Amino acid sequence: MWGIPAFLFFFGFLHRVAPGVIVKEIMQAFNATGAIVGLMSAMYFWAYASFMIPAGILIDGFGVRRVVAAGSVVMGLGTLVMGIADSQVVLMTGRFLVGMGATVTFIGCLKIAADWFPLSHFGTLSAVTATVGVLGALGGTLPLAALVAAAGWRRAFILIAVLTFAGAAACFLFVRDHPVGAAPGARASSLGLVLHGVAKVLGNWHTWPPFLTFFFSYSAISNLMLWTVPFLRDVYGLSNTRAAAYASAVAWALLVSAPLTGYLSDRVLRRRKLPYAALSAGSVILWLAFAATAGTPTLGGLAVLLFGMGAVGGAFVLTWPIGREVNPPHLAGTAVAVTNMAGFVGAALTQKYVGGVLDAGWTGAMVEGARVYPVSAYAGAFKVCAAFALIAAATSLLLRETRGQNIYHELHPHDAPAVR
Repeated sequence: MWGIPAFLFFFGFLHRVAPGVIVKEIMQAFNATGAIVGLMSAMYFWAYASFMIPAGILIDGFGVRRVVAAGSVVMGLGTLVMGIADSQVVLMTGRFLVGMGATVTFIGCLKIAADWFPLSHFGTLSAVTATVGVLGALGGTLPLAALVAAAGWRRAFILIAVLTFAGAAACFLFVRDHPVGAAPGARASSLGLVLHGVAKVLGNWHTWPPFLTFFFSYSAISNLMLWTVPFLRDVYGLSNTRAAAYASAVAWALLVSAPLTGYLSDRVLRRRKLPYAALSAGSVILWLAFAATAGTPTLGGLAVLLFGMGAVGGAFVLTWPIGREVNPPHLAGTAVAVTNMAGFVGAALTQKYVGGVLDAGWTGAMVEGARVYPVSAYAGAFKVCAAFALIAAATSLLLRETRGQNIYHELHPHDAPAVR
């Protein structure tokens, strides 16, 4: 029951990183600049951030089966539109539809986990679901690059659309919202109550350190995933497929570091702020090294550096528990949604401008209709990402240490429930 939404979430996550593999093809097909490529990629994140809270309301109100099936049809339609696009506007519209439809897949997986499995299994299934997402990111590197090399980027996207439509049909036909005989879950909150909860979470000062830390850290890593393959093609002269293989080092590291970070925080250190701040500081060091030595390391050394950046990037998984633990217990879901939104807003706001930094350093070189950027342009773009990582490390110092416990009433004693 969980597997079908997870299958669709795999493709939703694949799309987050897919543009990095087809940057040159997009430039050739649409005469696009780096800024245009960044804006195209960002359309997914704009849609995802905008529809994240409405997606939860829809799933609560209408059930996983119908909402995930419908959202997946939208995601498949957007993928198809991208594959047949004949203009930049149509391409970006398709990308926006992909992000809009993908929004419901992760929430749908968690809803099925909550309604079909014992409560004691929810944490494990949440971690497994996140792992499926990272596998989707891996799918968006070497496997997608190999498919693009074999079939072309347009046919690759059409094939992904077909698989997505098949998953949507399977969801509608086979997924059930809850076990037979089980009582339906609680009715969805009204939009007014949801917005009131969002306002309360945003009005809590202690929400902002995890929000801003994730905003800037994901801004850095999302731009890394977008521009690593073009960097390896332009500077190291690699083929698209080989470049994607090296770029996948980031996702391979996250596959291990994300669950490991959560485990160490929960079971070993019993701390949130300490590992988040330490890993954020490590990210700054690696980003500075990456930007300062751009084009200098051997391919082996670069792979190690990229793996290290992915390893420290696992800090992001602590955003959600911290956001939940500094907010009222009854707004736990809202707090997680709000802090999760930060990363998508960060990617949406920054990808166009990081592409613009590359354009500013472009010397006019082109190969087969695609811009070729010099190493100095990439170094400039990566320095901007290093600045994002530095700001994330600074804001992580403002996090409150929760030790895995909800401390809202300690932070706001005037809001403590009355003792009767």
